[in-house]
Amino acid sequence: MNKKNALKTKGGQLLSASRIEKVYSMDGADPLHVLKGIDLSIYEGEILAVVGHSGAGKSTLLHILGALDRPTNGTVHMEQTDLFSMTDRQLAHFRNRHVGFVFQFHHLLPEFTALENVAMPAFIQGLQVKESLKRASYLLDQVGLIRRQHHRPGELSGGEQQRVAFARALMNDPKLILADEPSGNLDLKNSQALHELMWDLVRRTGKTFVVVTHNHELAERADRLIELFDGRISTQT
Repeated sequence: MNKKNALKTKGGQLLSASRIEKVYSMDGADPLHVLKGIDLSIYEGEILAVVGHSGAGKSTLLHILGALDRPTNGTVHMEQTDLFSMTDRQLAHFRNRHVGFVFQFHHLLPEFTALENVAMPAFIQGLQVKESLKRASYLLDQVGLIRRQHHRPGELSGGEQQRVAFARALMNDPKLILADEPSGNLDLKNSQALHELMWDLVRRTGKTFVVVTHNHELAERADRLIELFDGRISTQT
């Protein structure tokens, strides 16, 4: 089954971005146009890879899709919700419940255990501690780290730390997972293990993943691939 036929088996449209532009104004310098009119649809249950050279706008696009940053122009809708019609407070509430993030550097809190790090989004939401820790333990089991749940990040390998970050991204059962170079800081063996974990999570959870990556193997395995060049989508397969 090729990618286009495989995509037909996925769900409906989850997120749509229309005419996205991002311009940074700097004192004493010409404005920097990072994104120049991006139109993009993302579908339920797919893995979409975003590639392109450094400076092409990949991370900026990911941050806008996840409502971590606002576009200069354009709109993003998740299902029927217009993200940027919300206040910053409303957006923070929305992100906590509907979007999970995994970054190249795991951003785990060093003073907390793996279990507590995974449960942190639920703590922020104000859910009950006992139930939050129970779900966090379940998610650590899903990523193969149940025996390491009481270890702090400094006691875990780089690959284990990224697995904790994936479990944390799933904590509040979000509809969309955004990953920015999730294996970029890992060696080959750990990168391959993390990629297998990602595909396994998609199969088991049906979550939608958008992954910014320089890893050709990861990009080629995705359901779809878009390439950014000079702030625009130059290739889409």
